[in-house]
Amino acid sequence: FCADKNERIGKSGNIPAGTTVDTNITHPFEFDFYLCSHAGIQGTSRPSHYYVLWDDNRFTADELQILTYQLCHTYVRCTRSVSIPAPAYYARLVAFRARYHLVDKEHDSGEGSHISGQSNGRDPQALAKAVQV
Repeated sequence: FCADKNERIGKSGNIPAGTTVDTNITHPFEFDFYLCSHAGIQGTSRPSHYYVLWDDNRFTADELQILTYQLCHTYVRCTRSVSIPAPAYYARLVAFRARYHLVDKEHDSGEGSHISGQSNGRDPQALAKAVQV
């Protein structure tokens, strides 16, 4: 919620999209920040907590926070900003698809029955190799 009533957005009184907090409530020595990248359409906006584990580009805190916020506007399934950067959403979609191909198809009953002990043509090692990048 927004402490200053003048800065509240919408009926629910959410903080403005793009609000970043990197002091007081973050770790005193580690590089982390909170970013509320989306406007709460219904209910309360929930900011995401980001930890920078490795930074080859040597971004400043402000540069990385702006980049993170801008990436929240590049998700093609939504015309508004989303709660986490688009690459994270796409990684989630790929993980669900991989899980479907590796796990869920093993238990798919649509293939009919097979004799106990007979191979169903789904070698786990072959499947893992098929989706390996």
